[in-house]
Amino acid sequence: MARGLVKHYRSTIAVDNLSFDVRPGTVTGFLGPNGAGKSTTMRMIMGLDRPDAGQVRIGGTRYADLRWPLREVGALLDAKAFHPGRTARAHLTALAVSNAISRRRVEEVLATTGIDSVAGRRAGKLSLGMSQRLGIAAALLGDPGVLLLDEPVNGLDPEGIRWIRGLLKKLADEGRTVLLSSHVISEIAHTADALIVIGRGRLLAQTTVARLSAGGRSLEEAFFQLTAGVTDYTGRMS
Repeated sequence: MARGLVKHYRSTIAVDNLSFDVRPGTVTGFLGPNGAGKSTTMRMIMGLDRPDAGQVRIGGTRYADLRWPLREVGALLDAKAFHPGRTARAHLTALAVSNAISRRRVEEVLATTGIDSVAGRRAGKLSLGMSQRLGIAAALLGDPGVLLLDEPVNGLDPEGIRWIRGLLKKLADEGRTVLLSSHVISEIAHTADALIVIGRGRLLAQTTVARLSAGGRSLEEAFFQLTAGVTDYTGRMS
């Protein structure tokens, strides 16, 4: 999927010669400390940021070259990426029209994500948890084969977290490609099978949850050992 990605912001290297693959039929966790370059990488996958070098492809095609992008790739990068004055249903309907998706599908994803009861409410008035569900509904709208989700559990209550775990595993079982970024390492441990770990924009490991946490370590312990030298912050307990 990604080969030799490089991205600079002035003098800062956000992504540094990053290469990795995301396989269909599995949930791949995307981990790294704050500032590791996860969000920048996901934005480059979606064509929102242009790499300074390297390339990223989805099924061999750049995102910008997809004829009906929502049918190929569903993404949640920002839970508030909607017009606050539109209703939840109107937001999804506008997206559906732009990609020749049926209005029946709008009702299906409203039901799937559990927000059909608030579909007539203005999106700007939704709680964070409902906004997250609306973002997930938008990602599912085109019934895509590839899903990119950045921090999808933010704002969800325990029932919502349990729901999205089951949803992501179901989507992977259907043969879809799922890339899941999260700061909550325990959530990745519950949901993902494969792992991509980066630090300071570089690949640290492409492995599985089982391999990284082998030897009786928790995934959290293994993650901190792997990233110990690439954090941009330190902390001490008094």
